[in-house]
Amino acid sequence: MYWTLELASYLEDAPWPAAKDELIDFAIRTGAPLEVVENLQEIEDEGDIYESIEEIWPDYPSKDDFFFNEDEY
Repeated sequence: MYWTLELASYLEDAPWPAAKDELIDFAIRTGAPLEVVENLQEIEDEGDIYESIEEIWPDYPSKDDFFFNEDEY
């Protein structure tokens, strides 16, 4: 399983919190690339509910990780 910013961006509008099956269904319905669906299918399903992409991809960058000043835009 591998994630990139581009792949993770397809889950930004997902109905959080969501179960694995709900996320897979969302990815398919929204036309996300096959890699997104495959990554979600590789998650070990223990009936967990995921609150955000950070629980699926712990290295997902937050706004604090970017070095720009939002006040300038």
